[in-house]
Amino acid sequence: MKKIIIGISFFGATLGLKAQYGTLNDILTRLEERKGVNQNLENVNIDNKKFVYIKDEADHTERDFIVIKGNKVTYVEVFDDKATGETSSNVFSGDIIRNKKNIFSLRADVLENKKVPIPVTKTLLLTKQDDILYLIDINTRARWIDEASYSKVKKK
Repeated sequence: MKKIIIGISFFGATLGLKAQYGTLNDILTRLEERKGVNQNLENVNIDNKKFVYIKDEADHTERDFIVIKGNKVTYVEVFDDKATGETSSNVFSGDIIRNKKNIFSLRADVLENKKVPIPVTKTLLLTKQDDILYLIDINTRARWIDEASYSKVKKK
């Protein structure tokens, strides 16, 4: 009788652990997707997409844009000085390469039709959260939001 009770309790414990493992695995998968890791976005096309990054400092506001057309990229920096109200911009152009599934390398080496000695380079991770595409700069953790998604979010 003891063997039967021990066998049934062992079998029940095994099923309970299996259920807990499944729940734990689901939680970990959701957390990884939230961080941008472990997402399968190979089929997501970012051709003709525009990504926006806005940074508000004490003395100025910086708006940066990445416009992707095929393997060509335009990187625009717009600075709004809060004290004087003046706006200045830099327009870089270059190329972008998809290295792995979700990793992109951006190299902009032409500033307003003049070659620059040190190009603007960025390594970006494509991620998707709540049906919104983001490019996350791997070095600075800056999050660039897809402009079409940003427009949808503002309308809600």
